[in-house]
Amino acid sequence: MPDRYDLPAGFRWGAATAAYQIEGAVAEDGRGPSVWDTFAARPGAVRDGHTGAVACDHYHRYSEDIALMKGLGLDGYRFSIAWSRVLPAGSGPVNPAGLAFYDRLVDALLEAGITPLPTLFHWDLPQALEDGGGWLNRETAYRFADYAAVVADRLGDRVPAWITLNEPFVHTVFGYALGTHAPGRALMFEALPAAHHQLLAHGLAASLLHEHGLEVMLSNNLTLVEPATSSAEDAAAAAAYDALHNRLFTDPVLLGRYPDLSALGVPDDIFGAVRPGDTDLIHTPGLDGLGLNFYNPTRVAAPTTPGLLPFDLVDIPEAPHTAFGWPVVPDALRQLLLRLRDFYGKALPPITVTENGCSVDESTIPDQPRIDYLATHLDALATAIAEGVDVRGYYTWSLLDNFEWAEGFNQRFGLVHVDFATQRRTPRASYAWYRDLIAAHRARCGR
Repeated sequence: MPDRYDLPAGFRWGAATAAYQIEGAVAEDGRGPSVWDTFAARPGAVRDGHTGAVACDHYHRYSEDIALMKGLGLDGYRFSIAWSRVLPAGSGPVNPAGLAFYDRLVDALLEAGITPLPTLFHWDLPQALEDGGGWLNRETAYRFADYAAVVADRLGDRVPAWITLNEPFVHTVFGYALGTHAPGRALMFEALPAAHHQLLAHGLAASLLHEHGLEVMLSNNLTLVEPATSSAEDAAAAAAYDALHNRLFTDPVLLGRYPDLSALGVPDDIFGAVRPGDTDLIHTPGLDGLGLNFYNPTRVAAPTTPGLLPFDLVDIPEAPHTAFGWPVVPDALRQLLLRLRDFYGKALPPITVTENGCSVDESTIPDQPRIDYLATHLDALATAIAEGVDVRGYYTWSLLDNFEWAEGFNQRFGLVHVDFATQRRTPRASYAWYRDLIAAHRARCGR
């Protein structure tokens, strides 16, 4: 196929997954329970009662999955490490069998010519730490740094770059504010100390990883926020939502300060969570790269009825929608990248798109809607690069169909279809499309 995207020669192609969504083996080899094990066991918490107890059985089938990655010609594979597989209680004794699994995974990836890109935390907090307050407890940030040290000591000789956190916005809002994800708390804005403690954990771990000579990234779900109309009220609502969704998790890391959250009724100290010196701990280590997870833009209007939230999220009816019901607006990715560049200026490090993809109907193998989604978003990405945004790579979500959190196995994001009854993997049409795209780019660049 022709290489339609004028991307740099060193541009890196990858795919992404997460531990609880694919590994399974939740009670094997000394792994401790995580908040997702507990949450999924609650009646009605996850659609159809699904759990990640087996998921894609990647713990036993990782060699098969790496062969699929090699078949794609990936430069890199982004995965997450299950904290409770390494430290079953979140702190204390290390589980040798858990570390050994990630040893085997890293070595097998390198043997296949694929660079590992691990994420230290992708929402699966050890249940023992949640029992002590979870991310609402400041001490969890320090336990995270201890965990990062254990993993970096074991794998850092072979893994050059690390992601500390995945989507702290989503974990804070869905897990602690709304309760629709694990750990299932519904605290609304009083959940925001969990955001601060995650960012503190990032800063502590980033300092430690830098001491090991390793590169550090943080990945967040960022969205292009647009007001529903040109009215001043909708503009104010959009600004308030942008501060919550995007800037709350980016300003402290890149600028060393929190955005103004007064429109949300949140005090400067985020309900007493921010202590003197905290923003320096978050900001000072610096980022070697910013991970951008992008799926769709967000349209915001002024609230129609008085309430706790100073904004309403409204649909984008003129856009097509994915099987998940998310609007598909590819140019929003280009606009978001330009907005990040213009707002943060020299403080913005190189960007890697660490997630981008869409769900399709369950059994679809000729998944043209996914191909269209990926193609149009890569068009937008290439345009942003041509307009001066420094983007170094693209990791599609996801390699495999997997346990899609509160949706269970009902949303399919994989380039590879998984029959969860038999664990049979079947590459979709998008798998072949992505493989050919990567090969064409390499041929053009002489790689």
